[in-house]
Amino acid sequence: MKTILLTGSSRGIGAASRKALETRGARVIGHGTKPADQQTLAADFTEMDAPDELWAAALQRAGGRLDILVNNAGLFRPNPIEATDADWLNAWEETLRINLTASARLCRLAIRHWQDRGISGRIVHVASRAGHRGDSPAHWHYAASKGGMLALHKTIARAYAGQNITSFAVAPGFTDTAMAGDYLESRGGPALLADIPLGRVAEPEEIAGIITFCALDAPASMTGATLDVNGASHVR
Repeated sequence: MKTILLTGSSRGIGAASRKALETRGARVIGHGTKPADQQTLAADFTEMDAPDELWAAALQRAGGRLDILVNNAGLFRPNPIEATDADWLNAWEETLRINLTASARLCRLAIRHWQDRGISGRIVHVASRAGHRGDSPAHWHYAASKGGMLALHKTIARAYAGQNITSFAVAPGFTDTAMAGDYLESRGGPALLADIPLGRVAEPEEIAGIITFCALDAPASMTGATLDVNGASHVR
């Protein structure tokens, strides 16, 4: 049985992923900004020490060993360039801290944990189509954070494959969550679907299935791969 730390497990893709992973028999230690239930650890990634405290608490709950890290937690809020300098910078730094810096710190802790014990480990990064093609004029910060996550993922894959530490990334487009729904509405609602050849956004369960595959089934030789899930709205 694999033990997994899954960030952002309280809703949307995270909640669907938790259900899918547990259905497969994995032990999932969830995370949210606030504790949703007894199986969810609370950590506010805007706070400096939160990633370290989350890792320590998850490791204790897991009995001293974590096998897989899924970096799913993320913030998606508009940040128009017309905002004041202070507001724009604060929004930029908040998004980067939650979406990228917290993920990087958890990756560092996970890799050192596996290295110290001489065991294999696996990381799954939930990035975004925005990391490849950019996003709206009000979402520079979000696109930058997800592009950074993809670069982090590739670096980890190349650096640690020889130690049996592997890295996989999933890059969803729009997904039917509250977060994406607000964005779709702000960008014209159904008209935005014209940019998606499939004609619809993804369901959280679809993304969860791919996360589960990467966490439990993907061959080690696939390390470094990024799986796009965007209805052919961006192909590489």
